Amino acid sequence: MGLDVWELCVVTGVPSAVMGFAVWLLKKSLDKKEQQREEKEKTRAKVEYSLVESVRAAIGLGEATANAVARIPDAHCNGDMHAALDYAKEVKRRQKALLTQIGIEALNDN
Repeated sequence: MGLDVWELCVVTGVPSAVMGFAVWLLKKSLDKKEQQREEKEKTRAKVEYSLVESVRAAIGLGEATANAVARIPDAHCNGDMHAALDYAKEVKRRQKALLTQIGIEALNDN
């Protein structure tokens, strides 16, 4: 009882085709998940950028307000406002340094 060429092709080809189809479906699913992950990562980066901009805007507004209040003759600014202004400037400086460092490291990683 021997197998002819046609029977041998069917016996070996059908399981191979089924496995090939299964692998194709799995790859398609993994590619879709990878694309979704990349889109989420891009969205996350946009949100982080927006947060950094918001922090900078808040610090800028705080500095402008403190400087404006300090110019009012009857305001009698105490040391707390000057200390808060110095702190805001220091935070802004550290944030800028950190973002510069991260940017340079990102350029060097490529």
